[in-house]
Amino acid sequence: MSERGGIYSASFCFLMSFFNPKFRNRKKDNFPFQTLPLQSKTTNSMIDLRSDTVTRPTSAMLEAMFSAKVGDDVFGEDPTVTALEQKTAALFGKQAGLFCPSGTMTNQIAARVHAQPGEEVILHKLSHLYYYEGGGLMSNSGLSVALLEGDRGMITAQDVMDHINPDDLHRPRTTMVEVENTMNKGGGAVYSNNVLAEIGEVCRKNGLKYHLDGARIFNALAVTGQSPEDCGAMFDSISVCLSKGLGAPVGSLLLGDNEFIRKARRVRKVFGGGMRQAGYLAAAGIYALDFHVERLKEDHRRAKLLGDMLSELSWVEKVMPVDTNIVIFRVAAPLTAAEVVSRIAESGFRAIAFDKQSIRFVTHLDFTDEMLNQAMEILRDVFRH
Repeated sequence: MSERGGIYSASFCFLMSFFNPKFRNRKKDNFPFQTLPLQSKTTNSMIDLRSDTVTRPTSAMLEAMFSAKVGDDVFGEDPTVTALEQKTAALFGKQAGLFCPSGTMTNQIAARVHAQPGEEVILHKLSHLYYYEGGGLMSNSGLSVALLEGDRGMITAQDVMDHINPDDLHRPRTTMVEVENTMNKGGGAVYSNNVLAEIGEVCRKNGLKYHLDGARIFNALAVTGQSPEDCGAMFDSISVCLSKGLGAPVGSLLLGDNEFIRKARRVRKVFGGGMRQAGYLAAAGIYALDFHVERLKEDHRRAKLLGDMLSELSWVEKVMPVDTNIVIFRVAAPLTAAEVVSRIAESGFRAIAFDKQSIRFVTHLDFTDEMLNQAMEILRDVFRH
């Protein structure tokens, strides 16, 4: 075997050993190096509810990835990337799509295309676009923000109307409205279809661009029953994440009309988001759209059971309503969220503190009923003695 062939063989074995249980269980002698130890999905496995981004591809998804036809996507020659972009755009009734490495990038590209430096975006103060994207609206696009209040991170049409700036040279020109559905900081809260439509009508009447951060849009649609196409009709642009509840390893899609995506593709290049043989990743996205959407209701069911159980614990002060796959709860003082997270970690249960008193759990593809029972047992016992 040539040196290059040996390198490729080793790389293939590494990838398969990292992702695929079938390959991880083979004897180490079959590999040109020692494989990495990974947690197995057994009774004693690590429970990780920090996010729905912690999942690993299933064996079937990996097979789709390794059999993908690829090319150089920067040259527009990767057929699997093109297929994913077209598939997702058609699903939401949009003309075109753009595959990007992350949802942060798709959101930031949308803002850059929709608004000019010095203009203003209306959004909730806890929205991911403002709260969790490193000041990107300001540093990437030079934009001002009108930060709104609202129950569980959601805004209304009247809120938007009240924050559209007048035509006054002393004020930034209002250009764009953004909503996040489901709302992460709101505990996975879901907008009603009517509220979203009403905000859209305000945007149209006032010449504002309307962007949806749909990082968990399929979780929202599982609750409302709305079709992706009807959802897409309300917005000028949509960000759809593949690596959260859908279980793909990487990637988000930005959707819109042809002219919007043409401009977005140029901005993606500026942001360093062009990828070459990205079809291997796109194949995972196609598989996720085909096979991992319907099962999201299972994540919701498990999250609801966790929320119900937490509300019965003496050391839990309050549990936010559980609508989808996110559970946020407050611990009773003098306990702190950091203390609770540290204590349950000792039992192999990982979570994150959302603030000094709040903790978030996110259920996902790799969280089973067996793990649910383990998690409940850990939570019941953690402060029993």
